[in-house]
Amino acid sequence: MTPMPHHPRRRTLLTGALAGTAALLLTACGSAAPSSGSSALGGDSAAQVSGQNKGPYQGLNLGRTFAKPDVAFTDTSGKPFNIAKQTAGRTVLLYFGYTHCPDVCPTTMYDIAAAIAKLPEADQQKVQVVFVTTDPARDTGAAMRTWLNAFNSSFIGLTAPINTIIAAAKSVGVGVEAPTAGKEPVHGAQVLAYLPTDGKAHTIYTSDTASAVYLHDLPLLIKGVTS
Repeated sequence: MTPMPHHPRRRTLLTGALAGTAALLLTACGSAAPSSGSSALGGDSAAQVSGQNKGPYQGLNLGRTFAKPDVAFTDTSGKPFNIAKQTAGRTVLLYFGYTHCPDVCPTTMYDIAAAIAKLPEADQQKVQVVFVTTDPARDTGAAMRTWLNAFNSSFIGLTAPINTIIAAAKSVGVGVEAPTAGKEPVHGAQVLAYLPTDGKAHTIYTSDTASAVYLHDLPLLIKGVTS
């Protein structure tokens, strides 16, 4: 694994640590505050996230499961990539973000990479991290590949037209807004964890999740343990 960058400042996307409504909010990475009233889980977010660490996982249990996005992506080498088909049978951590993000995105990738590096080599091969850009105009395949390699060269980077990305994110309960001039991209910063058994996400991790939490949960995810 190549050297990982220094930790930038963490930023949480939770209001009151999911107290009350358990609503996850959109954020512009590095901005002072989340976008007012925007929920990263869309509709009835309180019904979709338990807000509690029930069962064996330290991540948050979803009140429902999410299938992998069924849209046409392109990987960093310019080849078509179907998440459901090309990650079948593997534990998948899915994240929407962008390479120019000053804090949340690199911190999240760092924490995941650090956890994976501590797994037995055989288990490392069973985990696939998928990073979908929310800034396709700037995040070329080469830019994503260089950025992801700083964390782990096995991490997959994907792109698509912004409307396709927004639809893909919405299908898994993550809010993404189209970039606008003079403003950083706005996106939900949760990581969805997909089991290798049913290919669905049962657990999510918020932007302040420590590497130790991923390290605790990854062996369970690899085994396909349900909450």
